Amino acid sequence: MYCSCFSCPTKECMPESEIYEDVKDYYGRVLKSTSDLKSNACLTPATPVAPAVRRVLEEVHPEVTRRYYGCGMVVPECLEGCRVLDLGCGAGRDCYMLSQLVGDRGLVTGIDMTEEQLDVARKYVGYHTKKFGYKKPNTEFVQGYIEALQEAGLKGSFYDIIISNCVVNLSPNKKHVLKEAHHVLKDGGELYFSDIYCSHRLPAEIRTHKVLWGECLGGALWWEDLLRLAEEVGFCTPRLVAASTVTVGNKELQSLLRDYKFVSATFRLFKIPRNVSNESCRVIYDGNVTGHEDFLKFDAYHTFRKNEVVTVDGELASILKMSRFAEEFTFQDHAENKTGSCCVMPKAVSWNPFELELPQGGSADASAGGCCGAQPSCCP
Repeated sequence: MYCSCFSCPTKECMPESEIYEDVKDYYGRVLKSTSDLKSNACLTPATPVAPAVRRVLEEVHPEVTRRYYGCGMVVPECLEGCRVLDLGCGAGRDCYMLSQLVGDRGLVTGIDMTEEQLDVARKYVGYHTKKFGYKKPNTEFVQGYIEALQEAGLKGSFYDIIISNCVVNLSPNKKHVLKEAHHVLKDGGELYFSDIYCSHRLPAEIRTHKVLWGECLGGALWWEDLLRLAEEVGFCTPRLVAASTVTVGNKELQSLLRDYKFVSATFRLFKIPRNVSNESCRVIYDGNVTGHEDFLKFDAYHTFRKNEVVTVDGELASILKMSRFAEEFTFQDHAENKTGSCCVMPKAVSWNPFELELPQGGSADASAGGCCGAQPSCCP
């Protein structure tokens, strides 16, 4: 039995080594394929799989795919040429998927603590290099802990994007995960990840149940703690992309969970220097992101349509200006509107995934009710 109190002030109640060994055993020896899972938590996608992504996934070796355990689809936009880090990469499915999207000028690094999973991932580096037509591999795998990226030899301020798919909940120290991710990201970089979240902080009897922990439920963060921890380590406000309800699908485990609710949710967190000016402005999406030529769904409340003038708040303006998205937008101050078209005003939003959730298998329409939907005009 162990306690992983992500909000606990003392380290004495957090025997991390025991949690690590249990997770290694569960994902390295107990689970051999997705059919061995005892709940639906690691099978619940926050968003449907787009046809283009499905085609990319079909290129991944079947043995790698069989060892995939995730709760979302972590495919951010504007990936070409980027350096991407996958936290808890497992057998490498998402790494190989992204290696096709970053291209031969990009790099995908996967880190995992489970040797058995990494053995599978490394086995197929050559296979995928040849499959994708690259002259040399653009994918590498490192053994280490997601709470200790620097100790694993990963450079600070090196990566453009970090992804993670249903892994952070398995960590006994979520704050260290976020802190290390923040360290290895470049300024303007992004942590884009899917995970399981709970409606309230979980009691000890749930957090200390080894099967519930291994099934990504016992270690689930209360969503409000994510917002708090992100701010503490220096990230901007976590921006909710999508969410869907998790149904456990196991009567015995469901009885242990009582009335606690869970969602699979995808958030994006940006590393923006604190000294950057946070002034609202007007932005125009230029429509040049591959696969998103007509509109770009940025989060659950912001869908930018090509050539539409949109007023964004100071934090979002800073994110767009400082990140890899800067070249995809035209920026205007409030005094100019050269296009002559009406602009769309922002609206108050909630980052609570339980307010956005849909039944399992569905996801919220990121454009529905968003700031770029039918909103009051700011033009005279």
